[in-house]
Amino acid sequence: MIEVTNLNKSFGKLRALNNVSFKAGNGGITCMLGPNGAGKTSLLRTLLGLMPRDSGAVYVDGVDPAADARTVRASIGFLPDQVGLYDRLTAREYLSYFARLGGMDAPQTQARVAEVAELFDIESLLNRRTLGFSQGERMRVSLARATLTRPRNLILDEPTRGLDVMSTRTLRKALLSLRASGCCILLSTHIMQEVAQLSDHIVVMARGTVIASGSQQQLQQASDADDLEDAFVNLVATAEMEYA
Repeated sequence: MIEVTNLNKSFGKLRALNNVSFKAGNGGITCMLGPNGAGKTSLLRTLLGLMPRDSGAVYVDGVDPAADARTVRASIGFLPDQVGLYDRLTAREYLSYFARLGGMDAPQTQARVAEVAELFDIESLLNRRTLGFSQGERMRVSLARATLTRPRNLILDEPTRGLDVMSTRTLRKALLSLRASGCCILLSTHIMQEVAQLSDHIVVMARGTVIASGSQQQLQQASDADDLEDAFVNLVATAEMEYA
């Protein structure tokens, strides 16, 4: 579980995060929506303990990343917005490397690599060097790496960016499987279709502030909209008017 209460972060005169509060529960997918510059990336970095906060509280499974970043990072699988692979390694070597870093011995590594390869449909890629992989192939291998150690919490920043239809379907199936296993999933995305199909809870941000949260139906009712995209546009437009 991820809990954030009255989180604040400024860069000089710029208020990147302004009293941000929300919860992402176990066995659920919480989707973060917001225009560029809304503060989503700053929030994710704070959750991982990569960036200090000015004030407020953050707990990941009851642990404050500012006090014990190592324990928090060990409980989180993270996919950043920039996917990085080691081009000279095969996908199997890449995954095995991170499995061993996560404390697995050789038999555990072999078994776990096979499991995530099946989950993300990358068996055919395991013995190929990652140099030359398509964007979708790179993303699926990176997602497999993020889930290698069976993290209790999974944070994904734009995971469907650049994916084709088949890769997106594979990702969706994998996330639903992880949710069923009790994983807490926090997903930042701009793609409304993915939010509509995956989200249990939605957090909408604008100008560093949470302007709305709830289920898809609750957000549509609150903004008098017929679909999620219209609800999002209405909520952000209203917030921008208030800040003007």
